Amino acid sequence: MDEKVVVKRREKTKIRDKKKWKRIKNNWQLYVLILPAFLFFAIFAYGPMYGVIIAFKNYIPTLGIWGSPWVGMNHFKQFFNSYYFWDLIKNTVGIQVYSLIVGFPLPIILALVLNEAKNGIFKKFTQTVTYAPNFISTVVMVGMITAFLDPSTGIINHFLELIGIDSVAFMSEPKWFKTVYVISGIWQGTGWSSVIYMAALSGVDPSLHEAAQVDGASRLQRIWHINIPTIVPTMVVLFILNVGSLFAMGYEKILLMQNPLNLSASNVISTFVYEQGLLGGQYSYSAAVGLFNAAINAILLIIVNKVASKVSESSLW
Repeated sequence: MDEKVVVKRREKTKIRDKKKWKRIKNNWQLYVLILPAFLFFAIFAYGPMYGVIIAFKNYIPTLGIWGSPWVGMNHFKQFFNSYYFWDLIKNTVGIQVYSLIVGFPLPIILALVLNEAKNGIFKKFTQTVTYAPNFISTVVMVGMITAFLDPSTGIINHFLELIGIDSVAFMSEPKWFKTVYVISGIWQGTGWSSVIYMAALSGVDPSLHEAAQVDGASRLQRIWHINIPTIVPTMVVLFILNVGSLFAMGYEKILLMQNPLNLSASNVISTFVYEQGLLGGQYSYSAAVGLFNAAINAILLIIVNKVASKVSESSLW
């Protein structure tokens, strides 16, 4: 009896394999199209990951990765016990949560508003104005921020003085750093982020709106009961990705906005890794901090995806 079961299982496995290879053969063009992307990630993303072992070594360039001595978890312990550990966590999480709370709903609102716009010229003009900042480089963006917020010559402070408010050193005072960073990021990215929601809204069946109008539904009611439910799956997926990258901040903009006066609010994990690794030459220590950062992101992504899959029908996997 057992032998018959084993034989049947083997036959089923062979049938599945044949079907799989047949499917690949029938769709070989699609696999050829995806091959460049696969090779890109395999070579430039997954290939270099072997170098992460320097986080557990005292990396010495002359000895190489494999020749450097092992130190185990020493670098992680050093980071966890350092006096700046909680400051880095607080600043990183603070900026990212601030960006998520303020910045996540705005592309949704903008997409819903643009979707309701009937004037073609106005709609195209608004889309152009809101999309354009996304193509401004980080260096130029920070230069504009610095010029606009200058305490003596900045247009923002000139406006504040006109309404009787003293000029503010936005770039020097730590309490203003997070707000400046988040607001500038929202201005730059909201329009471009709304493109995804606009694409989702384009799939709404017009007959649903026609039926709702016949039943006497107002525009707000149609948005609430038709448009928003349509983009909920997109919202859930993007929310999962945003929460999953809570610790994954780029260091370029932060570093350009950073100065000794606002360092208490602007020093985050990404800038710390850059300074310790590239400027300080502590390759193993910075690799350990970066690995900790990546591990936290992966854990958050898995947890949020699990919660989303239980609460709604949408998730990454």
